Amino acid sequence: MTNAGWIIMLLACGGYTGLLLWCIHKVVATPGAETRIHAQTDIDPRDGE
Repeated sequence: MTNAGWIIMLLACGGYTGLLLWCIHKVVATPGAETRIHAQTDIDPRDGE
């Protein structure tokens, strides 16, 4: 693989990893997130009625 191929591959993998870590950080570090995160069993399908 050429040097340009390695650079593009590393940038792509680093970008995806960085985005994943940022998303996880936003979910975990947001104040009050515990009250807004629900399990599937907490969802009541009659709420929309």
